[in-house]
Amino acid sequence: MPSSRRLLVVAGMLIAAAGLAGCSTTIHLEPAADANNPACAEVSVLLPDAVGDLDRVWTDAQATGAWGEPTVVLRCGVDVPAPSTEVCTTIGGVDWLVLDQEEDRQRLVTYGRDPAVEVVIRRGEEIDFRTVVEKLSTSIQSGLEPATARCTDRVPTTDDGGTEG
Repeated sequence: MPSSRRLLVVAGMLIAAAGLAGCSTTIHLEPAADANNPACAEVSVLLPDAVGDLDRVWTDAQATGAWGEPTVVLRCGVDVPAPSTEVCTTIGGVDWLVLDQEEDRQRLVTYGRDPAVEVVIRRGEEIDFRTVVEKLSTSIQSGLEPATARCTDRVPTTDDGGTEG
């Protein structure tokens, strides 16, 4: 093959490779107010390449992660929640406030950790919610200082407004 033709073939392959690289999607996210916190950098580098069957996708904001299209979005550095009456549950060794239970999404925020981490999971997807949160909890436990507060047990109430003994 003449050298000019070989050069055209190589150039064509490079253009095709550049075009394919341009197909990868970057998800636009807003960074949290405290995304510059060094602990968020620790969490970010520990985030998994996949959660459940969802592969990680690129994001354009500091201290964020996304998986799927995105089905799961994580932001580190959100406001640290105060004690709350919201449902609080422990998954994967991390306490989570369960917030904004909407038809199309579920939002959780770590409780007792500074900086706080928010995870939003889109509903309607065939994913194992607990497995996703457990996988992300591993990165959070490794990247952040131990929790300074924990979920507490709720005291059940009777229908008359009094507490059960």
